[in-house]
Amino acid sequence: MHDSTVKKVSEKTSPKGVMGQTYLVSGKRVAMRLWDNERPQTDLPHRREYETVGYVISGRAELLLEGQTIKLAPGDSWLVPADAEHSYRIIEPFTAIEATSPPAQVHGRDEMMR
Repeated sequence: MHDSTVKKVSEKTSPKGVMGQTYLVSGKRVAMRLWDNERPQTDLPHRREYETVGYVISGRAELLLEGQTIKLAPGDSWLVPADAEHSYRIIEPFTAIEATSPPAQVHGRDEMMR
């Protein structure tokens, strides 16, 4: 039998993560999250067990991915493979949508730093 689950999630009532992300809709294999108006900052290099794809809505940032620097601006999209070392440097207030697979918020995957 096929899965016929339908979900609608409002950003206004979605839970927030400890890093400032807003968790949007989530399925069994993929989840979405919003980074809204993130302030200029640089995070420490880390690895996650999930794959991330993202799309920049506004602002500018740099993604440092396995020794490469990728400049991100409105309209750009990116991929961070699972277990790749990466960090972000937000240059100006930054808003982006990301999808993670498997879902980042399940089993504390978002909180684990290696």
